[in-house]
Amino acid sequence: MVFSTAARILGNDRQAEDIAQEAFLKAYEHFDDLRTNPSAGGWLRTVTRNLTFNHLGRYRKRWRLFSEMRREDDAEDEPELDFALPDDLLAQVGSDLRHELISEALTHLPEHQRVPLVLYHFEEMRYEEIASELRISLAKVKVDIFRARAALAKLLMRRGVDAEVELTR
Repeated sequence: MVFSTAARILGNDRQAEDIAQEAFLKAYEHFDDLRTNPSAGGWLRTVTRNLTFNHLGRYRKRWRLFSEMRREDDAEDEPELDFALPDDLLAQVGSDLRHELISEALTHLPEHQRVPLVLYHFEEMRYEEIASELRISLAKVKVDIFRARAALAKLLMRRGVDAEVELTR
């Protein structure tokens, strides 16, 4: 849970390993308090999320600069969701492979889209919480999540078809 939380937000396994190690060190430091605490898992998830945000914060100024920069030809590169994501897109794919496909697709999203999407769907944070945590506007959070869903849908559609072909071979 610790590693997957950090990996989804960061999109980088190596950095997630560092965050996980740091989270477990903090848990070790508080072991006496956590040993019998029924909410230790929630505490550990919160610590992991905060450590991940701190890590992102080191690069936040650069991240914000690049995520908000626009070129004139960007309109062509923006994903448009002109189709609904079919419920059965990955239905014929086993759960392990489905998890692998989603994890891989998330790594292909730009950070400014991946982070809000993961926080919303995997960490179950509200739009307002995400905006506050990332120090960006609520409108930007909504737009980035919408665009991330569209890009993710397209990536999964392509990979889902590939996976079905691989499974039937």
